[in-house]
Amino acid sequence: MKRSYEIDMCNGPLLGKILQFSIPLICSGILQLLFNAADIVVVGQFTGSDALAAVGSTSALNNLIVNVFLGFSIGCSIMTARYYGAQKWKDVHEVVHTSMLVSMICGAALIVIGIALARPLLEVMGTPENVLDQAVLYMRIIFVGMPALMVYNFGAAILRAVGDTKRPLLFLLIAGAINVVLNLVFVIVFHMGVAGVAVATVISQCVSAVMIVVCLMRSETVYQLCLKELRIYKDKLIEITKVGLPAGIQGAVFNVSNVLIQSSVNSFGSLVVAGNTAATNLEGFVYTSMNAIYQASLSFTSQNIGAGKMERIKPVLWRCLAVVFVVGAGMGGLGLLFMNQLLGIYSGEPEVISYGALRMELIFSTYFFCGMMDVACGSVRGLGYSITPTVISLTGACGLRILWIYTVFALDRSLFTLYLSYPVTWAVTFLGHLVCFFIFLRKVKRKAAWEIRPQGPEPGVKEERAEEIYNQHETNEEL
Repeated sequence: MKRSYEIDMCNGPLLGKILQFSIPLICSGILQLLFNAADIVVVGQFTGSDALAAVGSTSALNNLIVNVFLGFSIGCSIMTARYYGAQKWKDVHEVVHTSMLVSMICGAALIVIGIALARPLLEVMGTPENVLDQAVLYMRIIFVGMPALMVYNFGAAILRAVGDTKRPLLFLLIAGAINVVLNLVFVIVFHMGVAGVAVATVISQCVSAVMIVVCLMRSETVYQLCLKELRIYKDKLIEITKVGLPAGIQGAVFNVSNVLIQSSVNSFGSLVVAGNTAATNLEGFVYTSMNAIYQASLSFTSQNIGAGKMERIKPVLWRCLAVVFVVGAGMGGLGLLFMNQLLGIYSGEPEVISYGALRMELIFSTYFFCGMMDVACGSVRGLGYSITPTVISLTGACGLRILWIYTVFALDRSLFTLYLSYPVTWAVTFLGHLVCFFIFLRKVKRKAAWEIRPQGPEPGVKEERAEEIYNQHETNEEL
């Protein structure tokens, strides 16, 4: 009997299934972060603080460029989950093959963009002169591996949409181990510096991409990948773009504010940049763990909308918010408890550790707000609305943060004031997403009730029946 990796998101208790979905995804995210963490630790310990600053100074810019394209993988995940929940197998097949071809096209485009724009953009960001050449070299090599990164992320999005988060974990475990070994070999044995860790990352990404493609090709299910059938189905591309492009734009513009913050950090010198890099990398482990709950809210909401299980939508949100609060507050607390020891992994220089600790004290104590903001956003997207959460995120988390830099930070140019912009904008944006969720959920329920109304001859009866069905959904939720 063949083992099933999927999770039934539309029936049975929610909390256990959300955890079953999220825990492997948390581990996968942490392993993926270890690609970059291994780069930073190895160059920090064996090459010096300049190399550490060079690798770290590219992260915000890399995310700015890549997130536009990764937004399409969110559209891929939502549409796959929606059709899978509705049991529309032909549509699932078309979404899968459209998505995988789009991932390859996006990856090829990113090679050109990354190599061409690396130096001018890093110069605009004010990257310190003593690390600029190394940062450009690292970024260009990383972008050569973008096709592999795109293929893996789109393939993993398909598996997540049907509830399979275990096999992507296995693939990243293998690729992560390869990355760490190659980092040590290229830097310590061959003295390749930042180029060595970049090449190691690209190779490991290629390994994970090959494994995800083979997995999809051998999955004898409705989402099986057949390379000969790769093509872009126009209607599916439009659907994916409708959902994914706003998410990608949000991710990119979101990182505009992070690039501005990175530029502000750069103005304090390379030691501050190194400390900020170490702290930011540690934050990544908390963020990726919370992001797994965001993915759960997205997938569970999408599948239940597709299956017409309206009474499960609110419970999905509340349980995901509770889980993400526990994860964010718990991991944040542990990070603060072992702050100096963790920062010491990245650098032995006391000044670097002290600058990193300043950031961690503020961010780690409030990071759960970021997770709750993302979960609420994911639930709105799962309902089928993508433009509104993008506007809210851009206004709250981006616009307000940029305004903060040019007003509050301009009046008090301290690192504390700069970092304070994060929790303030997270909390404001979370509240905005939460209000929109309840407004849109009511609209979706009314639409669903109207679509399943009986086709009787009297118009008045139709409206009464639709209202009765809607009220029944409300009653079920209260129970």
